Amino acid sequence: MLNKLKRISSRLQYSNPYWDYRIDEYTLPNGETGQYFYVDSRGSTFIIPRLNQSKYVMVRQYRYLNQRESLEFPGGGIKVNLDPLNNAKEELIEETGYISNKWELLGEFNPFNGVTNEICFVFFADDVVLDKKKPELNEQTEIEILSEADIIQKIKRGEIWDGMTLAAWMLYQSKH
Repeated sequence: MLNKLKRISSRLQYSNPYWDYRIDEYTLPNGETGQYFYVDSRGSTFIIPRLNQSKYVMVRQYRYLNQRESLEFPGGGIKVNLDPLNNAKEELIEETGYISNKWELLGEFNPFNGVTNEICFVFFADDVVLDKKKPELNEQTEIEILSEADIIQKIKRGEIWDGMTLAAWMLYQSKH
């Protein structure tokens, strides 16, 4: 059995609305003290929205850190005072303008377990319909409607490269 590392202290380095950057001191198995730098997160939600039995809603956006466009399922960090399902409902309408009355939790995963304690909750939203409200325009995004075959081909060609989208799609595929 692996040894559990004991936290000695935790220091907040930086904070924003979605996560904190922390530095912990902890005791190593040999008794020495180590430091761990990480992103302390409230978590996130990702949504696989399906229009009907054959079409899915995805969002194309520009990812600054990678200096390229990314085709992704909608999602985002969990906002204060929201549970994962209500956060997913807000993210879906904010990013796409779509709503759904049929929600299913597909599973959860950690997107980068050496750097963050974030847990991403993945939901399937079935029979989505366009709401009268428009999506938020705080990011440059384009909505794309794709078939399952289109999504698989784009994954194979490397056109869908976002890790959270790939993990969410695997959870979806394992249950549907």
